[in-house]
Amino acid sequence: MTARFILAAGTLVSAGLLAGCASPGSADSTPSRAAARPGALQHCETLTAQFSHPGTRISAAAVQAAGPVGDVPTGAHCLVRGAMNERTGAGGTAYAIGFEMRLPQAWNGRFWYQANGGIDGSVVPAAGALGGGPVTSALAQGFAVISSDAGHDNKLTRGPGFGLDPQARLDYGYQAVGMLTPMAKALIAAAYGRGPDTSYIGGCSNGGRHALVAAARYGDAFDGVVAGAPGYRLPLAAVANIWGAQQYQRVATDPKDLGSAFTADERRLVADAVLARCDALDGLADGMVQASDACAKAFDLARDVPTCSGDRDGRCLSAAQKQAIGGIFRGATTRDGRAFYAGFPFDAGITTKDFAQWEFTAPLQRDSGAVGQIFGTPPRQLAGFDARAFVLDGDVDAMLASVRATGGAFTESAMQFMTPPDDARLAQLRQRGGRILAYHGVSDAIFSVDDTEAWWRRVQRAGGGADVARLFEVPGMNHCRGGPATDQFDAVSAIVRWVEHGEAPDRIVARARAANTDLPANWARDRSRPLCPYPQVARYTGGDPERAESFRCQ
Repeated sequence: MTARFILAAGTLVSAGLLAGCASPGSADSTPSRAAARPGALQHCETLTAQFSHPGTRISAAAVQAAGPVGDVPTGAHCLVRGAMNERTGAGGTAYAIGFEMRLPQAWNGRFWYQANGGIDGSVVPAAGALGGGPVTSALAQGFAVISSDAGHDNKLTRGPGFGLDPQARLDYGYQAVGMLTPMAKALIAAAYGRGPDTSYIGGCSNGGRHALVAAARYGDAFDGVVAGAPGYRLPLAAVANIWGAQQYQRVATDPKDLGSAFTADERRLVADAVLARCDALDGLADGMVQASDACAKAFDLARDVPTCSGDRDGRCLSAAQKQAIGGIFRGATTRDGRAFYAGFPFDAGITTKDFAQWEFTAPLQRDSGAVGQIFGTPPRQLAGFDARAFVLDGDVDAMLASVRATGGAFTESAMQFMTPPDDARLAQLRQRGGRILAYHGVSDAIFSVDDTEAWWRRVQRAGGGADVARLFEVPGMNHCRGGPATDQFDAVSAIVRWVEHGEAPDRIVARARAANTDLPANWARDRSRPLCPYPQVARYTGGDPERAESFRCQ
C-alpha cells in the first residue's frame, strides 16, 4: 500500500442504532447497537510509514505469533507502538502519550480502550483483561486493543513527579483518553480498511475511574463501559486514606508500624464477628457475606467484638482501637466532623495482605505522592519531600483544600481533572445507547464500594436506570482481585451481549481461583457464585453450596 492514511475522528461512524430485545427477566428497553462485523487484518508493518494522524508517531509495527498476552492465550496479531504529542515539559523532562495497539489478524470488528491503574506511567501489554484472574481478554476475543502510559513515563518523572507539569496532570486525568481514542479508531481503519463497529473502554481501580470519566466526557465515543472498583473520586479517596493512617497512628503499639494498630489476629477477630452476625443472612453460612447492606445494620463493632479489660492479645480490641477503627470504617471527616469520603463496610476480606497493604503501607508510599505532587495545588517539590511527615503530621483539611485548588499554570483542580463531570446524567452515552457495567469488591480497602453505590443511585435518580448502568458487587473481594472471594469472571462478554444484543446482565457467574492464596481451606477450589445487579443479593435456594446454580439473585 502506498497511500498515506489521514483520518479525522469524525470520519469513523459506528453502525446505526437498532432496536434491541431484552433478555428474559431483564428490564432493559434502550436500543442496542448492531452486532459488530468481523474483519481481516490488511496491513501491519507498513503502518510505520503509511499511517498519519496529527501529533502521532508510529515507532514500530510487527506481526506477533499466537501465544499468551498476560495470562490469556491469544491469536496472532499486529503489535503497533507509538507516541502522541511529544514535548519537553516542566524541568526539561520529556513527555509524550506513549501507547501500544494490538490488532488481531482475525478481528471481531470491535475496539477496546484498556484503561490502566495506579498512576499509569508505563505502557503495559494491551490485552484488555478484566476480573481478578482473567477468564478471557478483549484481545483474545478479537478486539483491537490500545494501552497507554496516560502521558508520562514514571522512570523520567520519578513516579508522581509528573504532577509538577500542568499538561501531564490533564493527560493523566482525561485528555490522554480523549486524544488516543480517535487516533486508535483511525489506526484500526488503516489496518482493516474500516473503523470499528462498536467501541468499549474498561479497567479497574484508576482504570475504572478512567472508564467513568470517559463515560461522562466522551460518551459519544464509546458504546460500552466496564468500570471495576472505580476510584472516580480518587483525590478524596487518597486524602481519606491519609486521614485513616493518622487514626491508626494514634493506637499503634509500634510508632514505625501502622499495622500494629490493627494486627492480623485482630482483623481475623473482627472478620469472624462479622461472619457470625452476617454470613447466614443470605440463607447459607459459607464464609461469604452476600447481603452486605443488611450486614451494615446487623453488625456493631462496639457490641460484637470483645473489649479488652487488660492488655491486647488478639482476642479483643481496646476501647481506643474501637473508636479509631470504627471511625475509619464510618468514613473520613474534616476537623469539624464533616464527612468528605464514603465509609467502608465490614466484610470477611479485611484479613488479607492486600487489605493491610492499602491500609498501612499505601498512605505512606502511594497517597503521599499522589496528594503531595499529583493532586495538590501547588504541588510539593520532590526534593526534600518527607512522605512520612506529610502523611502522619499533615493537616488533612489543608490537603482537601489543595485538591480543590487552582493556581498559575494549574488551571484545573484535581477534582476537576480527575473526576467525571456531571457523572450521573451521562447524556451523550444515553443518546448513543451506551451501557455501563460496574463491579466492585466489598472488601476493597482503598476505594469504597459504598461510594460506588452512591454513584449508582445518582444515575438512577437522573433517569439512567438499570437500562444504562448496572453495578455488581463481589463479596469478600479486595481491590480489583483477591480476598476470600469468587473473583474470576467474564465482564467482557457480558458488556458485549448487553450493548449489541440487548441482553442486560441479570447475573454474572464468578469462580474462585485455586491460585488465590486468600481462599479459606474449606472452600472448593472452583467454588462459583452469581454476581447480582445491585441491590439484588445472591440467596441460597438449595442444592450444592459450592455451585452458582444453587443461588438466585433476589
